[in-house]
Amino acid sequence: MIRRILNNEKILAIIISTDFKDHGVHFFTPDDFSQQLAYMRHPSGKIIPPHVHNPVQRDVQYTQEVLFLRRGRLRVDFYDEGRTYLESCILKAGDVILLASGGHGFEALDEIEMFEVKQGPYAGEADKTRFAGITSAEVIFPGPKESE
Repeated sequence: MIRRILNNEKILAIIISTDFKDHGVHFFTPDDFSQQLAYMRHPSGKIIPPHVHNPVQRDVQYTQEVLFLRRGRLRVDFYDEGRTYLESCILKAGDVILLASGGHGFEALDEIEMFEVKQGPYAGEADKTRFAGITSAEVIFPGPKESE
């Protein structure tokens, strides 16, 4: 299952459930995203030709990050650009999320292990603005809105 979290038709996040399986290559992101996310499944013996990546000048305005949840459950809270809370979802082990725009906060519901991948170089505290989030009593779980 693929779920897109939207706000005014803008993609805030793309969540790929651990249950997603399909043959071939599937890109989940629009071509203009600075972080590209794809799923690949190939049969034994499939050849992917060797290649190098060419230097291409890119203009990246915002950090987009991908989280790979390896173990545990993680609540993700979504906010719009104005820091207004929108909704939450729970990721489970094996899920992947691309955080594309807006704001986000997290609560580990279990002990978690995860990987984070984002653009560099890291700008430290200049890379983000922290703000007060919601409490557990304010969480809204609206359920899936868009799936593939």
